[in-house]
Amino acid sequence: MAESVLAALPMAVNLLDAGSLLSASGALGIAVVLFAETGLLVGFFLPGDSLLFTAGLLCAPGRDGPVHLALPQVLLASAAGALLGAQTGYWIGRRGGRALLAHGRSRRLHEGAARARQLFERYGHAKAIVLARFVPVVRTVLNPLAGALDVPARAFACWQIAGGLFWTVGLVLAGYALGASVPHVDRYLLPIVALVVVVSLVPPLLEVLRARRTSVEGTRS
Repeated sequence: MAESVLAALPMAVNLLDAGSLLSASGALGIAVVLFAETGLLVGFFLPGDSLLFTAGLLCAPGRDGPVHLALPQVLLASAAGALLGAQTGYWIGRRGGRALLAHGRSRRLHEGAARARQLFERYGHAKAIVLARFVPVVRTVLNPLAGALDVPARAFACWQIAGGLFWTVGLVLAGYALGASVPHVDRYLLPIVALVVVVSLVPPLLEVLRARRTSVEGTRS
């Protein structure tokens, strides 16, 4: 299904390329992509981390490139897409999340669902919802999974807002700060975006290592 959506789009726009997407759709595209990535299971392949960071870069003053975005618009679009998407995903999960996951054929999707379940089991609702924002694919499946597992609506809304704002605002401002301080940083965009994706995986990996160390110490005692 994801492939058919891609095929229907104009060839000039590559949804997997943050720069191409932002050039074609601007801040509105950010809201749409983040809504799909965090609210719809078909959006698991979309580049949320790199999109936010690249959007921040394109807001930096003094750029001479063809695309320049307004920081307030980018922050508003990012937050709106991520928060509304998460709530939509939770509602979908309440209505029929288990069936949707059961009928999904993507291996990555099922791997993400397994990791999301592990987050819930290991860290509880609050920490899992916040951490999931920083893990690609997991942030797509955790929201409907939370609805399917009957996570309390008020608790989910509270923590998804906290995690969503921290994720979107943090990455956009990080990109903006780098773009404002390093001249012609656009030339190094691809390696920088790759680094952002790797760094985004550090917090959950640290949590996993900490949990394993605690488990080993508890077994020894």
